[in-house]
Amino acid sequence: MDDIKNYIRRFRFERGEMTQQELANRAKCTRQTIISLEAGKYIPSLMLAFRIARALDVRIEEVFEFTE
Repeated sequence: MDDIKNYIRRFRFERGEMTQQELANRAKCTRQTIISLEAGKYIPSLMLAFRIARALDVRIEEVFEFTE
């Protein structure tokens, strides 16, 4: 089964404990979206994945990992 794993929570805490709301504001999405992503219940669009990576100041491949 294919899966996309993310490290959003880890990067938020490495960035001075950035809140979910702060990340949501920077990535132009809702806090609920960030909550769902961190819980592994939602796979972001490519556009949102790039916005999250930019908001965290890392490459997209560092935030999201695709496994087959």
